[in-house]
Amino acid sequence: MAKQSEHHNSSKAPEPVGLYPHARRVGNLLFLSGVGPRERGQQAIPGVEVDAEGNIVRYDIAAQCHAVFRNVRYILEDAGARWENLVDITVFLTNMQDDFAVYNQLYAEYFKDNQPCRTTVEVNKLPTPIAIELKCIATFDAVRLV
Repeated sequence: MAKQSEHHNSSKAPEPVGLYPHARRVGNLLFLSGVGPRERGQQAIPGVEVDAEGNIVRYDIAAQCHAVFRNVRYILEDAGARWENLVDITVFLTNMQDDFAVYNQLYAEYFKDNQPCRTTVEVNKLPTPIAIELKCIATFDAVRLV
């Protein structure tokens, strides 16, 4: 009997902060766990300055966006999918008012040729001191709608 689902962990994306895989394949769909801007093996987060208690003092949303998009690409590629296979993205921002314009501009650059469905929501806080996290779904088959 064929395997119903399989877990995927990237050797390039940051280590998960809990007990979950970077992605899980079910059929021809790949579901990514929440992806933030952290870098593998690093304590510092791109574009984030924290105080001694770990509270965010200042952050650069553009640097975090670039890092998140890079991590999504790492996970997709390590699981055998491609950036162009993304079909749905949920974006979590901790400061919609200040960060949406920059995030939206960068998103448009990264997704110029592939435009997955997208939902953007503001959240009070994310599990680590970050300002953005993406939840993505990709497909393995290039399906073209006519």
